[in-house]
Amino acid sequence: MHEQNFDRRAHANVGLRFRWNDKTRCARALALIASAVGVALSIGGAHAEVPLTLDGKLTQGGLVIARTAPGATVTLDGKPVAVDTAGAFALGFTYDAKRQWMLVVTAANGERLERKLDVAPRKFSVQRINGVDQKYVEPPPEVMKRLEEEYFMVRKAREALSAQPFWRTGFIWPAMGRISGVYGSQRIVNGKPLRPHFGVDVAALPGTPIRAAAAGTVTLAHGDLYFSGKTVIIDHGLGVSTLYIHMQEIKVATGDRVTQGQVIGTIGTTGRSTGPHLHWGLNLGQDYLDPATIVGPMPGTAPKAKR
Repeated sequence: MHEQNFDRRAHANVGLRFRWNDKTRCARALALIASAVGVALSIGGAHAEVPLTLDGKLTQGGLVIARTAPGATVTLDGKPVAVDTAGAFALGFTYDAKRQWMLVVTAANGERLERKLDVAPRKFSVQRINGVDQKYVEPPPEVMKRLEEEYFMVRKAREALSAQPFWRTGFIWPAMGRISGVYGSQRIVNGKPLRPHFGVDVAALPGTPIRAAAAGTVTLAHGDLYFSGKTVIIDHGLGVSTLYIHMQEIKVATGDRVTQGQVIGTIGTTGRSTGPHLHWGLNLGQDYLDPATIVGPMPGTAPKAKR
């Protein structure tokens, strides 16, 4: 009797052990499966990093060409930046730009990339120029209305915001010659301090060809602006434009489409000028940038002209 009871208990204990072990193994197996599924879900649900490339100098006066994912939106210090459908956009930093900026790129899927940009400061020189006709240093009252009209005419030409960024292929020097003026320098003309010089001056013989630095649309071709003389502005897309002034001859008209390297005029000395040269300017919207930051060293040389 006791032996039979013992056997029954033993069999019962063995059965309990088997059932307990089966449950344990099952639980462990389910845990492993759940873990594997979790890893798979984690991998499948992982989001790719928002792509961003910056090409250019992060410096005062610099123009930076950037690219991100198609359909992304961009802000710089909270202000919206124009982006084309392929994800290209431009950033510009004025001659007195602050040191730190926050760039935020939001992809079409909502993923967000934040990047702090450190803009390097620059030291600008002082340039003294004498012998300029005094009417260009202290314009007489009778030309003030003309100056105001021309000011808004130029601003309007720079407001063009065509969607195609022709600058994606880069820029070239528009003329060959001696660099006679640099961006950001403090101009003292006939002893009077004027605003900084917002461009690069290339001195060369009259009639030297001037070429479009990049493809685009001519938004202004004017034969006689008070300070800049014969003037051309080309819109290169998304707010980027270039300026060509003091020309001797203009070979394009407002509204013309031009290709990179196309001759748009010749070097002259019209407007406020002391000798034949091209003043080449670069803008992002109404901000004046340094065109020397978007090209390499000038290829070749040209005969020097007195400036």
